[in-house]
Amino acid sequence: MQTNVPDHAEKKKSKSVDVEVLLNLPKTLTKSNKKWQLAFIKIYCSRTLLNCAKHAISKPGLFPRSISYTTIDLDHNQHHHHHEEDFKIDTETLNDLVKNKNQDKLNSLGGPKALISSLKTNTRLGINEDPEEIQQRRSTYGSNTYTRQPSKSLIYFIIEAFKDLTILILLGCATLSLGFGIKEHGLKEGWYDGGSIFVAVFLVVAVSAISNFRQNKQFDKLSKVSSNIKIDVVRNGRRQEISIFDIVVGDIICLNIGDQVPADGVFVEGHSLHVDESSMTGESDHVEVSLTGNTFLFSGTKIADGFGKMLVTSVGMNTAWGQMMSHISRDTNEQTPLQSRLNKLTSSIGKVGLLVAFLVLLVLLVRYFTGSTKDESGKREYQGKKTKSDEIVNAVVEMVAAAVTIIVVAIPEGLPLAVTLTLAYSMKRMMKDQAMVRKLSACETMGSATVICTDKTGTLTLNQMKVTDFWFGLESGLVSCSSRVVELFHQGVAMNTTGSVFKAKSGTESGTEYEFSGSPTEKAILSWAVEKLKMDMEEVIQEHDVVHVEGFNSEKKRSGVLMKKKNGESNNVVHWKGAAEKILAMCSTFYDASGVVKEIKENDKIQFEKIIQSMAAKSLRCIAFAYSEDNEDIKKLKEERLSLLGIVGIKDPCRPGVKKAVEDCQFAGVNIKMITGDNIFTARAIAVECGILTPEDEMNREAVLEGEEFRNYSQEERLEKVERIKVMARSSPFDKLLMVKCLKELGHVVAVTGDGTNDAPALKEADIGLSMGIQGTEVAKESSDIVILDDNFASVATVLKWGRCVYNNIQKFIQFQLTVNVAALVINFVAAVSAGEVPLTAVQLLWVNLIMDTLGALALATEKPTNDLMKKKPIGRVAPLITNIMWRNLLAQAFYQISVLLLLQFRGRSIFDVTERVKNTLIFNTFVLCQVFNEFNARSLEKKNVFKGLHKNRLFIGIIVVTVVLQVVMVEFLKRFADTERLNWGQWGVCVAIAAASWPIGWLVKSVPVPERHFFSYLKWKKRS
Repeated sequence: MQTNVPDHAEKKKSKSVDVEVLLNLPKTLTKSNKKWQLAFIKIYCSRTLLNCAKHAISKPGLFPRSISYTTIDLDHNQHHHHHEEDFKIDTETLNDLVKNKNQDKLNSLGGPKALISSLKTNTRLGINEDPEEIQQRRSTYGSNTYTRQPSKSLIYFIIEAFKDLTILILLGCATLSLGFGIKEHGLKEGWYDGGSIFVAVFLVVAVSAISNFRQNKQFDKLSKVSSNIKIDVVRNGRRQEISIFDIVVGDIICLNIGDQVPADGVFVEGHSLHVDESSMTGESDHVEVSLTGNTFLFSGTKIADGFGKMLVTSVGMNTAWGQMMSHISRDTNEQTPLQSRLNKLTSSIGKVGLLVAFLVLLVLLVRYFTGSTKDESGKREYQGKKTKSDEIVNAVVEMVAAAVTIIVVAIPEGLPLAVTLTLAYSMKRMMKDQAMVRKLSACETMGSATVICTDKTGTLTLNQMKVTDFWFGLESGLVSCSSRVVELFHQGVAMNTTGSVFKAKSGTESGTEYEFSGSPTEKAILSWAVEKLKMDMEEVIQEHDVVHVEGFNSEKKRSGVLMKKKNGESNNVVHWKGAAEKILAMCSTFYDASGVVKEIKENDKIQFEKIIQSMAAKSLRCIAFAYSEDNEDIKKLKEERLSLLGIVGIKDPCRPGVKKAVEDCQFAGVNIKMITGDNIFTARAIAVECGILTPEDEMNREAVLEGEEFRNYSQEERLEKVERIKVMARSSPFDKLLMVKCLKELGHVVAVTGDGTNDAPALKEADIGLSMGIQGTEVAKESSDIVILDDNFASVATVLKWGRCVYNNIQKFIQFQLTVNVAALVINFVAAVSAGEVPLTAVQLLWVNLIMDTLGALALATEKPTNDLMKKKPIGRVAPLITNIMWRNLLAQAFYQISVLLLLQFRGRSIFDVTERVKNTLIFNTFVLCQVFNEFNARSLEKKNVFKGLHKNRLFIGIIVVTVVLQVVMVEFLKRFADTERLNWGQWGVCVAIAAASWPIGWLVKSVPVPERHFFSYLKWKKRS
């Protein structure tokens, strides 16, 4: 600061500037430093005031009283510990303001500007990033989180498992069996039969409840991740992304099309802002928000159009959205299409099981009451009136238990569990592979996809844009350009943007570093203007006022701004920026590099079109700038007879690995279609680079077309040509929706990627909507089924592979489960009808049920995807769940098991010279081991080598080992519990040999060819004929 300034006014002005600088010092200081800062400010201020007083008293004879001391109040705590006093407005007033749209109260407080001041923030700079200040705001006004419904406990799932009717019947049978057993044989011996059923039932319930509980916790975690939205805020003058949960009252939020409003607040700056409040009010009409009309913004609503800044006034539970969300419990009972198909299958099998169980019970009752059954000593069990009523009831209870257990085995309740397990497992793994599943059904549907319609920018390309080519008039590069043209470019770039430039002081010698925010295109243009054209964005903004804005529109592919200089000397000026050929069509003149305005003649137009085409052929996105001065209407921007300022070419390189991902999808029989807003030449160049267009396609005129051409076709023409289209350029969201509808009408299963708000209808219409995690708007994400977290097409290919894996794992489990069901039902039914007894007891069947339902589901549902899955054709929309290949495999194994076990049932005693109990143990042991060996066969439906990749699936190996160990324990150590007899080494060897034979049988059966046409379709055809 200069000291010897003669003019006192200058001196005062200079001092006031210094005071202002002192007051605006950063608050990121320790408490002791803050005290010293405060003391210094007070001393400095008192000296300044005294100095001013000396000059103010000019009358002679009047002398100011000299002050011999200065009092400094250093009790800094009284200001910072009373939070409500710190901020000039309380929580209740703020809450009432927005909730009730209380415009009168806002006006009485002094309007948005006064509110900003009361909350100690700034529209341009935002709040301080000081952790202490943010914590102070949080403790004063609350955090931006809401109370969630408590997660379901393990007890809840145990109770749910006990609600199963078959489990309740078994518990009833176990209770009766326990009662009669204790009465007949005493407590020491009599509890075994009933007690063992109890233990088996509780074991089944426990395993089922624990797996459901774990899966629910997994969904809870995913729910938290999906609700953690990133929000654009301004803090310390820097625009940055923070979590929605970190927002505090006083924050300045930047809002763009498609964003979710993260908290309640007041509009403070922006243009053409329209909000979709349907999530709060149910009204579909968009509400306009402006400084002159409605200024209130509600948490949870979506930005439909325009852009702006809002001041946060209420957060979390203080907002209507927070209170509403805290009362909504998340529904995890979503039924996927596959689950509903499996429920029908389960119901059909259950009915068969019910019929068999009823017949078995009938046969057992008839044989018992006709005296055909004998006890272990060879006496008839039923001897008319001589038989005690307790014995009759006990015998009937055992028969009912056996029949009910048949139902338990027959009903494949493991199917829904297998689906849930495989979906939960794949969701967890897909998260690691950069895909967040929002709707469960998308996991399995993706496996059936036949067409993927993908965006270009950010999905096929890196979304790291840079201006690499620019033309002023008809001259390329940074020629000696006139200052007038550069000035107009500064205006057009700085005023017509949703991005921003932050100039950060750095400790480096280079002086300042720039941070650019906004969309990748905006950042590329701002970076170019600042670095190459030496634009000072802050200066340009301060010199101009915005009159009207027309935000970027994916239909018109341009954005415009109407502005004027603050000194009011010039007229309103309009600046347009957008797709080069669209802007060129609006221009009648152009500026050359020397600043001379020339008319665009036919020759010049051809030259400009050639420039655009040559840039596009190099995969550049072409953006043109235009300008006009005579814009009289302040509500509408002039759209014709503009002056072209120049054209820039933005390079967005292809993602590494995208070509291979496209080839993988094409090899898997999935068609890739690129739908982009870029011009046809840029689109073609990128499509060739990514491998979407082959050399043959380039010769085919129908492979590449513009959205307008497709739109203008008749419906018949569209249906006839849509499958041949590979690239659609200059397309609008409506064109994308139209293409999806046409493909679905032709029977395709369609996956669509999208990132903009306008993509929402296509994302909803598609079978699988894939939104982008980085570039995607909140509206797009909410309309989608899966969020691709890294915006990479390679992740889309990974999702396809996982989708096929889910479907394949479920098919493996169905084959495994149905083999057990068919074998168990036939064996018990035949034995009951012929011998009057069932070889597999209730406890044994429950154990088999546990192996195949829960452990089998875990083993087969957690197989990882292999590259072999991408060598098959897509399943499509109407493929049967149980294929001919599955029928071949399961019927062969079931036939083998039934044959061997019935042979043991009727000839086992004589062949092995053993007692009845040992024979029954042999049947039980062989049956369980057959399932263990068949579990290996189920790992692959078609491949003969079922051991490939086995070492990578430790869970599968672990489950097999656990099953075998438990089976040994059941047979050798739990004789009374499982109703078994110990087996010698030779008998164990026989059981293992019989079970192991299922491997060579499986190998041979897989050599048998099956027709592609499904077996049941022949039956339908015969019916029709």
